[in-house]
Amino acid sequence: MQMTSPRPYLIRAFYDWIADNHYTPYIVVDATYPNTVVPANYVEGGQIVLNISMSAVQGLALGDKAVEFRARFDEKVFKIYAPMGSIMAIYAKENGRGIVLNDVDSGGGAELGEMMGEHKKEDGKDDSGSITSQKDEGSNDDDKGGGTGGDKGGSSSRGRPNLTIVK
Repeated sequence: MQMTSPRPYLIRAFYDWIADNHYTPYIVVDATYPNTVVPANYVEGGQIVLNISMSAVQGLALGDKAVEFRARFDEKVFKIYAPMGSIMAIYAKENGRGIVLNDVDSGGGAELGEMMGEHKKEDGKDDSGSITSQKDEGSNDDDKGGGTGGDKGGSSSRGRPNLTIVK
């Protein structure tokens, strides 16, 4: 059975997280996506960035099919309609933390069952059991970087997070 897209759930979750932390949620919308309705005068490079905080919009609806609201642009009220597929990212204006929604609908990676089937013990036998996260060997417990950019010169020795199957 095919699952529904996680995109609307992620957008609602990140919206709540950003607003709960008293930051300003912004979305990046692909204005060329079919059925997208945004003010054309504010589109740059086929994209528009929109403030979707409760103080900036009226009638915000973060639905399963689209994000809809009314907002003012040059004192004119526009009805905005952004289908879920048009939303490229949601982030906090103040610090840039959020999510880019590139491959969300295509899976964006291996499913859990595939990941579990790919992991083998050193002796060649399959592992089974629960999955826990494993720290990179060179990482520091005091690291507060959060993985959101913030490197100040030099390259990071931290790679992608690893999952390890333990019994």
